[in-house]
Amino acid sequence: MTYQEAVDYIYSVPKFTTKNKPENTVELMKRLGRPDRGMKLIHVAGTNGKGSVCAFLSSMLAAGGKRTGLFISPHLVKINERFQINNEPVMDEVFLAAYEKVAKVIEGMVKDGFFHPTYFEILFAVCMVIFQEQKVEYAVLETGLGGRLDATNIIENPVVTVITSISLDHTELLGDTIEQIAREKAGIMKPGVPVIYDGKERKAEKVILERASSLNAEAVGLHEEMYEIIDRTDKSIDFILDDMYYGQKKITVPYMAEYQVRNSSLALLAMEKIDPMHEISLDTRLEAIRHTAWQGRMETVLPGVIVDGAHNEDGVREFVRTLSSVEDGRRVVMLFSAVVEKNYEKMVETICRTGKLSEVVVTEIHGDRVVPAETLASVFRKYTGKKVTAVSDIRDAFHLALSKKEDGLLFCVGSLYLVGAVKEVIEESSK
Repeated sequence: MTYQEAVDYIYSVPKFTTKNKPENTVELMKRLGRPDRGMKLIHVAGTNGKGSVCAFLSSMLAAGGKRTGLFISPHLVKINERFQINNEPVMDEVFLAAYEKVAKVIEGMVKDGFFHPTYFEILFAVCMVIFQEQKVEYAVLETGLGGRLDATNIIENPVVTVITSISLDHTELLGDTIEQIAREKAGIMKPGVPVIYDGKERKAEKVILERASSLNAEAVGLHEEMYEIIDRTDKSIDFILDDMYYGQKKITVPYMAEYQVRNSSLALLAMEKIDPMHEISLDTRLEAIRHTAWQGRMETVLPGVIVDGAHNEDGVREFVRTLSSVEDGRRVVMLFSAVVEKNYEKMVETICRTGKLSEVVVTEIHGDRVVPAETLASVFRKYTGKKVTAVSDIRDAFHLALSKKEDGLLFCVGSLYLVGAVKEVIEESSK
């Protein structure tokens, strides 16, 4: 089997089907020898920010000399992005060897009458095999969807769990209230295992604290009054975290988005539970935060070109906060696309309300979730009088938007699929 054949097979497994029961994933992991039991696990769930928190944690652990595995989703360009060792995607041959081992076990499971693992279950199993074979000491795991029934939740004794910001998303699967979604996310909590959580949403906090109490788990909440922003630029934010260990030390996140202040703070608080003896020094931790690279979240990919995977109400609200901080009069061009199940009209209205846009280019993400570019253009025209151009081909749309940027800023927003496509275009152009 070739690398591409393995990838093609995984892609052929439906992404959005009903999940198997956790027992099915447990059976898969048992047949693989429970590779998850040989490492220290850090489990992260939430609506927005969980990938960033994972990246900050992985950066600090790796900087501290720990062999660290990072499991994230989705990938933007290549499937290997999901499986990282010390913040580097694994090589094709490493992925393929792990996949072949998992595929052989799946074949036996199906013959024995078990359900075929889902797309995400396969990826998680491949990840755990890779981490075991690569002798990972710490594994940072991002949940796929929800938490309670997520494939990653078959792990048994994490060092710490982290719950990032919670808002309404995937309501058809997780519930249509903050409380219901919080219960699903809080499902990753384990008896006696400390949880670090974003306390901004009080309804979610109430659910998390009740769950923590029932599990006799220490709960540490991050609230807005705990951090203070002291400086910001187009590329970074400096802030202070009010914590016994971090004290009045200046912390720098290499992003212009304020939500990365919260995400990095959650990671720093979690490090206090992972490394309470401060084997990884304060300076090492803060230097790692300063140099954390995280794809697709307010990421500067070219001078003045920023991609952001904001794709739900809370994500767009945070993007708008960043957009609103751009100085008045500066040219701002937007490249936008979205998938059909998202409330893209509300996203567009929220963005246009800032009054910051100078011009808009809309495009479409091909596949069964496509929203035609002309449909998106008509929505933008309802909420802004600025010029809106529809270009169905993403490559053409990006180059057009780039030409319109001039000496201003270009934001590529609305979907992680758009972000991945833009990064692919840039990569092709650089070659």
